[in-house]
Amino acid sequence: MKKYLTAIIMIPLLFGAVYFAKAQSMYSITPSKSNEMKLSGTSSLHDWEMESKTFTSEAEFCMTPELSTHLSALKSLSFTLPVVDLKGDKSGLNNNAYEALHSDKYKNIGYTQVSAIVFEEKLGKTTIKSTGNLTIAGTTKEVVLDVLCIVNPDATITCSGSQKLQMSDYKVVPPSFMFGAMKTGNDIALDFTVVYKQ
Repeated sequence: MKKYLTAIIMIPLLFGAVYFAKAQSMYSITPSKSNEMKLSGTSSLHDWEMESKTFTSEAEFCMTPELSTHLSALKSLSFTLPVVDLKGDKSGLNNNAYEALHSDKYKNIGYTQVSAIVFEEKLGKTTIKSTGNLTIAGTTKEVVLDVLCIVNPDATITCSGSQKLQMSDYKVVPPSFMFGAMKTGNDIALDFTVVYKQ
C-alpha cells in the first residue's frame, strides 16, 4: 500500500518536471543574415556606423506550455562581440576606434543579464526589459535594454533592440581621423538583431 501511494505521488511530480523542462530552454545564436550588431554615432563631418555579424550570444527563454508562441520570461541573456570584428566604411576610423576601445587589451564588448521583466506581449511580440552589465573597454556599467522578441513560425526567436550610450561613461575618448578633421561625438548607440534557435 505504501509503495502504491509513493507511485501515485511520484507520477505527477515526474510529469511536472517534464512539463517545466519543455517550458524553459537554452537558445543560442543561429546562422542568419539578420544577425547584426552595430555601433553608430555622429561626427563633425557626418554620421558613422560600424557593423558586425560575427558574435556569440545565448539566451534562456521560458515559454507558456499551452501557447508555444508566448514568451513568459527571459531567464538569462548574454553576448560577446569581438571589437575588431566591428567594421565601418572608413579604415582610418576603424583603426582609431579599435585604439580608443583598447582592443589590444580588451578584446570584447560583452553583456550579461542580471534580471528581466516581461513588459508587454501582443500578437506574438514581447517587449522585455533586460537589466544587466555591459562591459566596454574594460569598464562595466549597469544598463537596461528594451528587447523586442518575436517567436517565428519555425520556432526561432528574433530579438532586437537599441541602447543609447556615452563613450565617456566607459572611459573611452571619442576617436578622430583625417588628422583630426573628423571628430566623433560622445553619444553612440548600440543596435542589435539576433536570431536564436533551441
